[in-house]
Amino acid sequence: MAYDFIEELKRVGALKQGHFVLASGRHSEQYVEKFDLLRQPQATEQACAEMIRALGDLAQVDLVVGPTTGGILLAFELGRQLGLPAAYAERVQDGASEREFKRGTFVAPGTRVLVVDDVMTTGGSVQATLDAVAAVDAEAVAVALLVDRSGGQADFGVPLVALAEFDIETWPADDLPEHLAAMPVTKPGTTASDPT
Repeated sequence: MAYDFIEELKRVGALKQGHFVLASGRHSEQYVEKFDLLRQPQATEQACAEMIRALGDLAQVDLVVGPTTGGILLAFELGRQLGLPAAYAERVQDGASEREFKRGTFVAPGTRVLVVDDVMTTGGSVQATLDAVAAVDAEAVAVALLVDRSGGQADFGVPLVALAEFDIETWPADDLPEHLAAMPVTKPGTTASDPT
């Protein structure tokens, strides 16, 4: 049977329906909770194997790099499966959007890099990771994602491969559809809900 990543997201409970307030402050009735997948090693291993298959020749790199936090797990697993090292692009400082390689990580100039991340909405973490790769004169070959929530709008100047693409509609808090306004609010990443 062919691997169906969206069915896998449903199976592990990562594709959620309800009323969610996103980090942007906008509201949505659908949400992908990446950690419902990433906390399951076998499911993560299978998703990474499918990512490698989808990348084809683009997976012929020297290094796999992911941004903290979810990108660390994916970079490690992809690196393991490809027999390559992994590196992690961390925030320059708390609250900053810029990223860099820390903890003694050395990336040689000219290194061919695959950048990987979990769920992309605006592409900010991916772009900051690509900038960290460029800052050490390495070459980004491609970007691989579990989920592209940008609706296919992101363009990083290198090929982008995603196991799933969603164009999830969002609304500002002051313009919610009636059915959504009637549901309790969940803030992803927490278990808190606000019934107002």
